[in-house]
Amino acid sequence: MDYCWKVDRGSCHPDGARRPRLLLGGLVVMLGGMVVSDGARADDMAEIRALHAEMRRLEAKVEQLEAHHGMTHGTQHVVAGRTLRSGGHPSGGGTSGSSMGQITAMPDLSRLTIGGPTLSDDAQAAAAAENTMTESIVPAQPRLDLDSSSPLAITQTGVDSLPPIFRIGGVSVRLGGFIDFSNIYRSKNLTSGPATSWGSFPYANSPNAHTGEYRPSAQLTRLSVLLQGSPTKDETLSGYIETDFGGAAGTANSYQTNSYTPRIRQAYMTYSNTKWGFHVLAGQAWSLTTGYTQGLLSRHEQLPPVVDNNQIPGIVFTRVPQIRFIKDFGRKWWLGLSLEAPQVAYAANGGSHSMLTGTDDDTIASSGTTLLYSNAGSGMLNPNAKYSMDVAPDIVLKGALDTKPAHYEIYGLARWFKAMAQAPNGPIREHVSFAGGVGGDVTVHVIPRYLQFTGNVLAGEGIGRYGPGMLPDATFKANGTPAPIPEIIGSMGLIGHPTPDLLVYLYGGVEHAGRRTYTANGYQYGYGVNDLALSSCDVEQISGGSCDAQTHTLADLTVGGWWHVLQGGYGAVMTGVQYTYLRKFAYKGGDGASPTTGGNTIYVTFRYLPFQ
Repeated sequence: MDYCWKVDRGSCHPDGARRPRLLLGGLVVMLGGMVVSDGARADDMAEIRALHAEMRRLEAKVEQLEAHHGMTHGTQHVVAGRTLRSGGHPSGGGTSGSSMGQITAMPDLSRLTIGGPTLSDDAQAAAAAENTMTESIVPAQPRLDLDSSSPLAITQTGVDSLPPIFRIGGVSVRLGGFIDFSNIYRSKNLTSGPATSWGSFPYANSPNAHTGEYRPSAQLTRLSVLLQGSPTKDETLSGYIETDFGGAAGTANSYQTNSYTPRIRQAYMTYSNTKWGFHVLAGQAWSLTTGYTQGLLSRHEQLPPVVDNNQIPGIVFTRVPQIRFIKDFGRKWWLGLSLEAPQVAYAANGGSHSMLTGTDDDTIASSGTTLLYSNAGSGMLNPNAKYSMDVAPDIVLKGALDTKPAHYEIYGLARWFKAMAQAPNGPIREHVSFAGGVGGDVTVHVIPRYLQFTGNVLAGEGIGRYGPGMLPDATFKANGTPAPIPEIIGSMGLIGHPTPDLLVYLYGGVEHAGRRTYTANGYQYGYGVNDLALSSCDVEQISGGSCDAQTHTLADLTVGGWWHVLQGGYGAVMTGVQYTYLRKFAYKGGDGASPTTGGNTIYVTFRYLPFQ
């Protein structure tokens, strides 16, 4: 009988019987049932069953050999439907000549190929040059990488460490992600999902300060797709999409169906030319202000291995639409320029003598000047959210240096804030203010593969948006001009790897906002005023008494760890525990009161990573 296993036809019978299937590591996805012609004979079916039994025996033998020899990631081959990871081609065939090199997912899709080498050797080398920086980022062994200071499987989706699943023409496709179940306990009730609103911990006047909350969630479940093609051996085109379920549409609730919606985390395209050392990114991605483990290329961000979707206070980051240009000099020196989507968080409330009037929140109380500084969304923007009036993109210019023991970065940030103002009976005037800051990041391999130190800092004016505590960027002057608030954001961390299957971390961070005030009519206005009556912030009231305190500092201490429980052809399983203690300090009031509050947050998390 003439059975065939072709690179582009799957499993086929001369009479047309097929059993296409897709193998993702040890996961089998059936793409259809067996179709047998009316003339198929019983002995044909018996021989087919015998062949399938022999295939399963061979697969088990291959797994034993892989485990015995510790085979590493490299070029893929498919033998009897089983993906093998090796450093070269099987004997008797190359990337396209082997009779068992690739299997199609569906027989009638000629451009869709499952498994096997998806790019030419030159193209694979170019893609490796783009995505593989060091062994600490993409592991040399076929297991979860916990050696990095920012393990991709935890902080991102680990998609770069995975072999291609299939190709569409000359484009390789990698799948990444995990199923997440997090149990969250907070000592104070924030009514917050798995992204903690760090700046919202209530003072004693709120009844929520006297009760905790428990909130299990699967919203951190994350999926990603990485598409790559290489026009030449020096060029690589990539597209990356990453999503989770952190969206909360108007119908989302936790009463019955917990129908929280998918959202864009990242969606961008890149072009990389390794000969020129030139790289371009366009789309939504982590800001260039975010630290990096090495270089300045996407998906190598220095993110803390924490569970919370809002990171921890002191980390500098945003995820925004942008266009970015990177030049590397021998993969050691790096220079990057990014133009990023701006937004401004204004602090307009001055407390009991508010900067803006209570009846019309667009009028400055001290001068009667009418303001316009934000608008409700329309079109494809959220109509329930306010969007600032922006005059130019945020601009980030960053330089980086890679050495064997450490990675260093320094950068500058430029921003512009705009508001429209009209004095009583006067003309409408546009006011624009400049803001920005300088920052730096460092990652040091204190004990290579066992202990790393990381640190970051950003200082300047109008930078509150870049911290997880979401301190305000700016307030206003009496004439309606935006007044950027002085701020500093910083953190330090230690990441340890006592065993290959265990990662532990310790972080401390701080976000501090300075004063930006003016005096009129005998009162202070702006941010950081010190003539407010704040003693009511400590008065317990079930109805929630008034508290006009303005935050000047958020500080946190975080400790946690991840345990790699299982890994095999079936994927990987991890569990993590995280504890964060937060303290919030307000500016002192005119009555001598200095409100403070704090709280504890505990995460217990389980993750299944099917593609690892």
